[in-house]
Amino acid sequence: MVHAFEVLGDPVRRRILELIADAERSSGEVCAAIQQEFGISQPAVSQHLRVLRDAGFAAVRPVGAKRLYSLSHEPLRDVDAWLDRFRRYWAPHLDALATEVARGKRERRIAGPGEHF
Repeated sequence: MVHAFEVLGDPVRRRILELIADAERSSGEVCAAIQQEFGISQPAVSQHLRVLRDAGFAAVRPVGAKRLYSLSHEPLRDVDAWLDRFRRYWAPHLDALATEVARGKRERRIAGPGEHF
Protein backbone atom coordinates (compact mmCIF):
# COMPACT_ATOMS: atom_id res chain seq x y z
CA MET A 1 0.00 0.00 0.00
CA VAL A 2 1.25 3.48 -0.86
CA HIS A 3 1.43 5.94 2.01
CA ALA A 4 -0.98 8.88 1.64
CA PHE A 5 1.80 11.47 1.74
CA GLU A 6 3.66 9.69 -1.05
CA VAL A 7 0.52 10.05 -3.14
CA LEU A 8 -0.06 13.67 -2.14
CA GLY A 9 3.61 14.57 -2.47
CA ASP A 10 3.38 14.68 -6.25
CA PRO A 11 2.16 18.02 -7.69
CA VAL A 12 0.45 16.33 -10.66
CA ARG A 13 -1.61 14.09 -8.37
CA ARG A 14 -2.50 17.03 -6.11
CA ARG A 15 -3.72 18.95 -9.16
CA ILE A 16 -5.78 15.98 -10.34
CA LEU A 17 -7.41 15.86 -6.90
CA GLU A 18 -8.18 19.58 -7.18
CA LEU A 19 -9.80 18.97 -10.58
CA ILE A 20 -12.05 16.19 -9.33
CA ALA A 21 -12.79 17.70 -5.90
CA ASP A 22 -15.82 19.71 -6.99
CA ALA A 23 -17.28 17.53 -9.71
CA GLU A 24 -16.82 14.28 -11.57
CA ARG A 25 -14.56 14.64 -14.58
CA SER A 26 -13.91 12.32 -17.46
CA SER A 27 -10.44 10.89 -17.85
CA GLY A 28 -10.24 12.89 -21.10
CA GLU A 29 -10.95 16.16 -19.29
CA VAL A 30 -8.39 15.36 -16.60
CA CYS A 31 -5.78 14.34 -19.17
CA ALA A 32 -6.32 17.47 -21.25
CA ALA A 33 -5.98 19.79 -18.25
CA ILE A 34 -2.91 18.02 -16.85
CA GLN A 35 -1.21 17.76 -20.24
CA GLN A 36 -1.71 21.49 -20.76
CA GLU A 37 -0.51 22.47 -17.27
CA PHE A 38 2.36 20.02 -16.83
CA GLY A 39 3.27 19.03 -20.39
CA ILE A 40 3.23 15.30 -19.70
CA SER A 41 1.93 12.53 -21.92
CA GLN A 42 -1.50 10.91 -21.74
CA PRO A 43 0.00 7.60 -20.53
CA ALA A 44 1.77 9.49 -17.71
CA VAL A 45 -1.51 11.14 -16.67
CA SER A 46 -3.21 7.74 -16.78
CA GLN A 47 -0.52 6.37 -14.47
CA HIS A 48 -1.17 9.17 -11.97
CA LEU A 49 -4.91 8.46 -12.14
CA ARG A 50 -4.17 4.79 -11.46
CA VAL A 51 -2.04 5.66 -8.41
CA LEU A 52 -4.86 7.84 -7.05
CA ARG A 53 -7.40 5.10 -7.72
CA ASP A 54 -5.24 2.33 -6.20
CA ALA A 55 -4.54 4.45 -3.10
CA GLY A 56 -8.26 5.13 -2.68
CA PHE A 57 -8.13 8.88 -3.34
CA ALA A 58 -10.15 8.66 -6.55
CA ALA A 59 -13.12 6.59 -7.59
CA VAL A 60 -13.90 5.78 -11.20
CA ARG A 61 -17.14 4.74 -12.81
CA PRO A 62 -17.67 3.82 -16.42
CA VAL A 63 -20.39 5.61 -18.37
CA GLY A 64 -20.51 4.19 -21.86
CA ALA A 65 -17.04 4.62 -23.34
CA LYS A 66 -16.10 7.29 -20.76
CA ARG A 67 -14.52 6.81 -17.36
CA LEU A 68 -15.62 9.40 -14.82
CA TYR A 69 -13.35 10.20 -11.87
CA SER A 70 -14.47 11.62 -8.53
CA LEU A 71 -12.81 12.33 -5.22
CA SER A 72 -12.94 9.71 -2.48
CA HIS A 73 -13.04 11.44 0.87
CA GLU A 74 -11.95 8.67 3.26
CA PRO A 75 -8.17 8.86 2.62
CA LEU A 76 -8.35 12.65 3.05
CA ARG A 77 -10.10 12.16 6.39
CA ASP A 78 -7.23 9.90 7.43
CA VAL A 79 -4.70 12.57 6.40
CA ASP A 80 -6.71 15.20 8.27
CA ALA A 81 -6.79 13.02 11.39
CA TRP A 82 -3.02 12.53 11.23
CA LEU A 83 -2.45 16.28 10.78
CA ASP A 84 -4.74 17.06 13.70
CA ARG A 85 -1.97 16.47 16.24
CA PHE A 86 0.09 19.22 14.56
CA ARG A 87 -2.62 21.87 14.28
CA ARG A 88 -1.65 23.32 17.65
CA TYR A 89 1.48 24.66 16.00
CA TRP A 90 -0.25 26.77 13.39
CA ALA A 91 -3.81 27.28 14.67
CA PRO A 92 -2.90 30.06 17.16
CA HIS A 93 -1.05 31.95 14.42
CA LEU A 94 -4.03 31.70 12.07
CA ASP A 95 -6.36 32.83 14.87
CA ALA A 96 -4.10 35.83 15.55
CA LEU A 97 -4.07 36.69 11.85
CA ALA A 98 -7.88 36.54 11.71
CA THR A 99 -8.05 38.88 14.72
CA GLU A 100 -5.71 41.38 13.05
CA VAL A 101 -7.67 41.28 9.79
CA ALA A 102 -10.93 41.90 11.69
CA ARG A 103 -9.29 44.74 13.64
CA GLY A 104 -8.10 46.37 10.42
CA LYS A 105 -11.55 46.12 8.84
CA ARG A 106 -13.15 47.63 11.92
CA GLU A 107 -10.63 50.51 11.99
CA ARG A 108 -11.25 51.27 8.30
CA ARG A 109 -15.00 51.21 8.88
CA ILE A 110 -14.68 53.60 11.83
CA ALA A 111 -12.29 55.90 9.95
CA GLY A 112 -14.81 56.25 7.13
CA PRO A 113 -14.28 56.58 3.37
CA GLY A 114 -11.27 58.50 2.16
CA GLU A 115 -9.44 58.44 5.49
CA HIS A 116 -6.28 56.40 5.59
CA PHE A 117 -4.08 55.57 8.53
